[in-house]
Amino acid sequence: MSFYIIDVESDGPVPSLNSMVCFGAVRVDIDADQLTTTFYGQTKPLEGAESIPESLSISGFSKEQHKTFPEPAVTMWEFSVWLQKTNIGGRPIMFSDNLAYDWQWINYYFHRYLGNNPFGYSGRRISDLYCGLVKDLRAPWKHLRITPHTHNPVDDAKGNAEVLIHMIKKQGLKV
Repeated sequence: MSFYIIDVESDGPVPSLNSMVCFGAVRVDIDADQLTTTFYGQTKPLEGAESIPESLSISGFSKEQHKTFPEPAVTMWEFSVWLQKTNIGGRPIMFSDNLAYDWQWINYYFHRYLGNNPFGYSGRRISDLYCGLVKDLRAPWKHLRITPHTHNPVDDAKGNAEVLIHMIKKQGLKV
């Protein structure tokens, strides 16, 4: 079983009404010096979906650039193959900064284009883990990121993976 941190950028708040622009995934290698097992995917807008300019701008891409991205089915297939190659036995576990947001996109796109989600029907939210670990519902945790939060989804996933690794190695989170 491997842990993956995933970050998604989209052009709106709702899968199918809006489109995923790009996403990054990082396999959590707890004992590695660097997080090098990564995936970056881009997806063309869904036909008929609305693009909200303010949401799209967060990704750093224009609407014209977004239209040139690969077909979602191709990207999700490539992501599925990468997960199969990098997962170390068992069902992979998805973690995210905001699981309610990121998971809905990954789940929707996997089901729409491949018919199933290799992560199953659940995942883990990093901030909830941290708050439980320190027993404070409002505990700040983003200061534990090493990689800056840039809205490049691989960078953001790496920063979140660093937080998870910190919780495991320095704070005793049992996995």
